This record gives sequence, structure tokens and C-alpha cells, in this order.
Amino acid sequence: MTPPVALVPGVLALLPSYASIDDPVAELRAACLTAVGELGPRVRVEASGASGVRVGAGLVRAVGATVVTSAESGVLVVGNGSATRTEKAPGHLDPRAEAFDATLRESFSGIDQELATELWADTACLAGLPRLAEADVRYDDAPFGVQYWVAVWG
Repeated sequence: MTPPVALVPGVLALLPSYASIDDPVAELRAACLTAVGELGPRVRVEASGASGVRVGAGLVRAVGATVVTSAESGVLVVGNGSATRTEKAPGHLDPRAEAFDATLRESFSGIDQELATELWADTACLAGLPRLAEADVRYDDAPFGVQYWVAVWG
């Protein structure tokens, strides 16, 4: 049996230390916690950078699970689409961003990593994922000009 896999964004605002009374990512946080909670008691985190690892591990701990390195566990993939969807986005507006994200929605294979870098997309760990159409997508939006998905396979 294939272990379940979830995709969440690596946005630091998801960490408990960033939560506040007026939580700007409450809906995203809830979707992430639900998805991570479905991965089981032992979860392997796959992320391309330190902040992604930190967010992934924080979400795993928040649902009472343990971060492991074993292949016999649920897998939490941390990544996101472009961060250039609006003028106020971290990477400012790039007219290629929406089309790039639409392509990712169709398939995570064959990602143009050079374009991903230009669009501030964290896609290094997405290449092995099945299509979003095959997942239970819990969140698909671009708040703050950054494309985030929360999805579960299996």
C-alpha cells in the first residue's frame, strides 16, 4: 500500500509563532492541519529549503505526529506556485505567473525550473507528485499574490 502524500505551502505564517488574533491565513492553516493530520502518526517531510522544512515539521508536530526519515510513513511535500501574481506579491507582478501556475495545476512533471526561479516558485519537490486532478484539493488560491495548494493523494 502506498503511503498518503500531502502538499502544503512553505509559508512561515503557518507556524504557531506567527499566529495572532487576526490570523491572515486561518483558512489555509486549517486546510494544512487537516491534510497533515491524514498522513498518520509518522510523517516524512520533503522540502527544498530550511523554511520549508521548518514549516513542514511545525505542521507535523501541530497535529501530534512525529517527523521521520523512513519511507514507511506519510509524506508531506512542501512547495508552492509563483509568488509574482500581483504588484504586492513578494516577487512583484510578473505576467507569466498565472499561466505558469495553470500549467502546474495540470501537471507537476517537466517543470521549467529556470522560470520557476524567476517567478519565485518553490517547485523543487513537486516534480514527483501526481496531477492535482488526482488529488483531493483542499485549498487553491493566491493570497498575497502567491499560489498555494493544499492537496492529499491516497
